[in-house]
Amino acid sequence: MVRIMKLLTRDERPPGEEPVSDLVPEPEVSRAKRVRVLLSAACAPLLFSYTAVAAVLAVVAFAADRSRFSSTGVLLAAGPGWLASWQVELEFGGHPLSVLPLLPTIAVAWFTARTASRAVRRIGGGTPADAVPVVAVIAGAHALFGVLIALLAGGSPVGVNPLTAFCVPGLLAGLAAVAGTAKRCGSPATLRERFDPVAVHGLRAGALGLAALIACGAAVFTTVTAVSWSTVDGLFEPGLGASLGLFLLSVAYLPNAVIAALSFTTGPGFSVGSLTVGMFGYREGQLPGVPVLAGIPSHHAVWWPALLLLPALVGALVGWKIRAIDEDPMLRMRAVAVAGALVAFGCVILGTLAGGRLGDGPFDPVSVPVGIASVITFCWIVIPGGFVAFFAGAHDAPEPPGEPGEDTEDTGGADATEDIDATEDIDATDVTEADEEVVEGEEGEAAEPDEDIESEAEFEDEAEAELARELGEDLDGTPAEIEPESEPEQDIAVTESTDGSGDESSPGGDR
Repeated sequence: MVRIMKLLTRDERPPGEEPVSDLVPEPEVSRAKRVRVLLSAACAPLLFSYTAVAAVLAVVAFAADRSRFSSTGVLLAAGPGWLASWQVELEFGGHPLSVLPLLPTIAVAWFTARTASRAVRRIGGGTPADAVPVVAVIAGAHALFGVLIALLAGGSPVGVNPLTAFCVPGLLAGLAAVAGTAKRCGSPATLRERFDPVAVHGLRAGALGLAALIACGAAVFTTVTAVSWSTVDGLFEPGLGASLGLFLLSVAYLPNAVIAALSFTTGPGFSVGSLTVGMFGYREGQLPGVPVLAGIPSHHAVWWPALLLLPALVGALVGWKIRAIDEDPMLRMRAVAVAGALVAFGCVILGTLAGGRLGDGPFDPVSVPVGIASVITFCWIVIPGGFVAFFAGAHDAPEPPGEPGEDTEDTGGADATEDIDATEDIDATDVTEADEEVVEGEEGEAAEPDEDIESEAEFEDEAEAELARELGEDLDGTPAEIEPESEPEQDIAVTESTDGSGDESSPGGDR
């Protein structure tokens, strides 16, 4: 028996491959390690972004012609450059500069999100509460570093508002940290449980629609830049330093140009100073000699409205994404509305970040009409998307007529008519039966006097026969025969009794 039990309980897997129980608790992170992880998460994005900005400025300054390289000057200039990478408005000699490149902002935000995700993993976090200290230290470190740079730049030609330098980097860094820790801490699953499923599908479709619109803007910008490549090539100067500076500047402003192309593709367009470029309007103006703007046309073209097919296709794509979420068309339309609202809000954010002040010169301001753009993009998503989601999705099959599943509104009138007809038939039947009973009663009452008359006539006939028989025996001593003349007398007697009984039928009947 012992040998059998050993055979049944023996593990056939080789050593080292035994399963580890899920009930074994993970080792608790010490307080010292938690502090080190949080300090690293706070300082790593600051060092990376500041070093990257300083390196770019050093390369440009070193490659520039007729300039003397200074490491101290590069380090001092890297401070305002770091603020510009976080979209903090700067002032040069009292002239504002708020149209700032978005590519450095995307890079530093991505690195901050990665740092926050690694920090949560190192401290063993798995819930939204575990991400709170990581997000707090990252946002606080960026806010303090921003206000420190603003205070140090007080006596320099570059002016910075300390409140803006405190709030904007802290807010953007905090949002980046939240995005980095969301998946690790299970925030998407928590939001899915708390939100309406239809709204969740609408948000996903809206994110897809916003990404598709950005892709359309990028495709339009790439096409016009490729067509205008000769103009792009002519804007680069022969020197290495100047060409490198223009190239890096154009690359840094690529996302801004894509957003401007997105606004043009959807209809509202954009403006640079006095120059206005729209789908249905064009106003000439001066342009800065920057390669990234070389694709802007010099006049209006009649074929531009054909580009409106691109946002219409994006709206149809959103509707196709939503078509199968539910069999109820109204729920699908609600999801399309949620997707359109998300796309409109995203266009407002992107348009606000892409534009701004550009000094006080002829190219100020650079703007995208975010109000009009948000309304138009909402319509581009909702109208074609709603059409596709409504007609391409599932619908309830119509029930054949006469089946029990028909609507009560359709059968209510027929049922009421049938009830009325049935009631009328019942009433008519009752009236007929009552009439028959009355007639039978009258016939019975009429038949009772006739029977009384006949009985009385028979009684009188028998009495007269007996009287005649007795009279005959007394006179002759022989039985007397009934004479035939008695029949008319009987008829007369019957008639007289009938007449008398007919006059007195009511009293007799009552007796």
